Amino acid sequence: MNHILRGLAANPALPSELVDRLITVADDEIATELAARPDLGRAQALALAARAENTAVRLAYEGRLTSADIDPVAQPRAALALLDTGAGLPEWARRFATDPVTERREKLAACPDLPPDVTDTLAADSEIAVVAELALWTTPDMAARLARHPHAGVRSAVAANEATPPAVLEMLLTGDGLPPARHCLVCDRERTPAAHPHPTDDLPPGAFCTGSHESTVHDMRRQALSNPATPARAAAGFAGHSSALLRWSLAGRPDLPPEVWGRLADDPLPGIRGDLAENPAVDATHLRALATDVSPDVRRSLAHNPRVPLDLLTSLAGTAKIGATLLPRIAAATPAEVESLAKSPDPAVRMLLAARRDLPPGTRDALAADTDAKVLKSIAPHPGLSEARLRDMIDRHGVRVLAKVATNPDASPSLLEHVTRHDPPVPKAFREVARHRNATAPALLACLTDRQARPMAAAHPSLPVPVIVELLGDAEGRVAEAAAANPSLPPAMMLKLTP
Repeated sequence: MNHILRGLAANPALPSELVDRLITVADDEIATELAARPDLGRAQALALAARAENTAVRLAYEGRLTSADIDPVAQPRAALALLDTGAGLPEWARRFATDPVTERREKLAACPDLPPDVTDTLAADSEIAVVAELALWTTPDMAARLARHPHAGVRSAVAANEATPPAVLEMLLTGDGLPPARHCLVCDRERTPAAHPHPTDDLPPGAFCTGSHESTVHDMRRQALSNPATPARAAAGFAGHSSALLRWSLAGRPDLPPEVWGRLADDPLPGIRGDLAENPAVDATHLRALATDVSPDVRRSLAHNPRVPLDLLTSLAGTAKIGATLLPRIAAATPAEVESLAKSPDPAVRMLLAARRDLPPGTRDALAADTDAKVLKSIAPHPGLSEARLRDMIDRHGVRVLAKVATNPDASPSLLEHVTRHDPPVPKAFREVARHRNATAPALLACLTDRQARPMAAAHPSLPVPVIVELLGDAEGRVAEAAAANPSLPPAMMLKLTP
């Protein structure tokens, strides 16, 4: 890897003529950086696409190439990318529908708005992987047709397709109204069905078939139960199924009756109860029952439910190990609720509120004067805090809040320098300073002493130019690359570095 050229390719200040030079020598990694440039011109995009098909695929997905720019014979993957975005030509789809390379037909099968004759061709493909991919993304009519496919793997893909008609999904779930499947991936590979895990690498663990395609049918039901288009009345019957995976598929559904929620709330598997606890459709009665769950993971999931009652959430704050994260219910708290939360005697509750970044100035400043360090860590990144308040946090709690103070978007240059001079030093604080827009040259020079902060500091435009140039020869490649990507690198040096 040429770290210098890769860094230059990502440098936002690189002159257009040097972009042209890099295109002529670009390998895959340099081409990837060049393709991401927002200032890449059309002629440059075409030249770059001609060098490497991987780059052409990316440019196609980003809308920088049209069907006139791609030869489907020379660059089939780029042509398929355009088809996937709806910008390809129908004749391309017809060509790829009979392409001898299975992977191309499979990619085509996932593309939207294919001509009817193309979908008919793909539906009759000899490779089950191609038909299954079509079944996963196709229209309701074709999905209903493929639900009767003799291969259970295709039916499983139909069950996952949200465009599949609800009545068809119910039939896949119950088996009523459909002829039995005749094949699956397991019995395709064995003349004599075997009731044991199959050793073949391309089959999922535990795949087996004794003639009824058991593991594939199980997967089909799991897909149908997870499909929001499947009727709730059909899904509800699986709440007591012996398979934990099938019961688990129900826990996040918003359309089940309360009696199903009650059954899942008593499920022996904590993962199922946890997903149920995070389900915003579950009523308050069942949420309160889950608040006493023996599993801390379940209680933590409940705290993330956007409809959890606020009194229930505050009772969980100290026991569910939520951390300083902005919970949906806290983000939606009314002004009156915000005022009440700010006055809570429990610092864990105040910490949750402090994670908001839109607090009224009075509430924000009151939390910034809190005596509890975890509240201060949560409020420290809040915009609008004065330098005096931020310095006071450091004076009172030192290393416990230093890195969080450094993340404050309004932290002044002098405050950031103060952070880098703290004794004892905090490595994470150096990394935060190194990426801060207000970091000064003295602060960045201090950050260069930390191994992890060094690449970030090398890329900062406020780093002195002589230091940037010196770092181009750094022994660590990522530091040299970051220096080459620094927009403050003089154009003359960029020219010197470019072949």
